[in-house]
Amino acid sequence: MSTVSYFFGIAAALLALVAVVELLRRSTLRERHAAWWLVGGVLALTVAIFPQLLTWASTALGVSVPSNLVFFVAIGLLFLVSLQYGGELTGVEDNMRTLAEQTAFHDERLRRLEQAGNDIAAHREPTGGDATPGPADGNQAPDGPERGPSQQP
Repeated sequence: MSTVSYFFGIAAALLALVAVVELLRRSTLRERHAAWWLVGGVLALTVAIFPQLLTWASTALGVSVPSNLVFFVAIGLLFLVSLQYGGELTGVEDNMRTLAEQTAFHDERLRRLEQAGNDIAAHREPTGGDATPGPADGNQAPDGPERGPSQQP
């Protein structure tokens, strides 16, 4: 392994870890979502610092080509991340369904209350011409016309 590729591997692993930590710090990524990404970053950093560890592990596990072990572990980590997201998505869908049902019930209740209010208001409205119209311009007192000082009884 050349020195350039050795340091490039370390830099890439550190960059991945710094990105995950920064996302955690900014609250863009939650801890429960970052766990597998941190595991992957630490594994990548470990293999980047100690490349002979990958060769040893592939020999111990019977994998002919060490890079195949890297791909297998990466696919396994992505599977675990996908499985975690799938479980959380199921919970979110259940919550959304419950909220949609509650909203429908509240909408129906509100519609019925508004209808009952309209029915009550319709029964209170005067029918025909027996209602006394109010003052047109707002100058008339409720008891009758205003009387000036000269019109006092």
